[in-house]
Amino acid sequence: MNYSYFGSNQLTDVEQLVEHDRSKTLAGAAHTETYLLFRRNLVEVRKAAALSQAGLAKMLGKPPSYVAKYELGERRLDVVEMCVILKCIGMEPHQFLQPIFENAPTTLR
Repeated sequence: MNYSYFGSNQLTDVEQLVEHDRSKTLAGAAHTETYLLFRRNLVEVRKAAALSQAGLAKMLGKPPSYVAKYELGERRLDVVEMCVILKCIGMEPHQFLQPIFENAPTTLR
């Protein structure tokens, strides 16, 4: 069983929480299908790089909660943050964004 950065077993599995899309209940949080895909892909590329949330956070000079919060949709990333994260992971932004671009809607509703 995985534990959150709080050590609680209530937030046990990041993938399960991302799939559940807990962010829909948070005021002002991203909840579109495209942003959910963006978050899922961030989790996948982090794991493919064999990095834990804590390991990536250390590389970023941030606390583990920083990574956990954007992966769970509790905070949004701007484009500069995304580029720094992808650079730490070792992935080119265009490679990461291609599937998201292909699935993006033509409106912001």
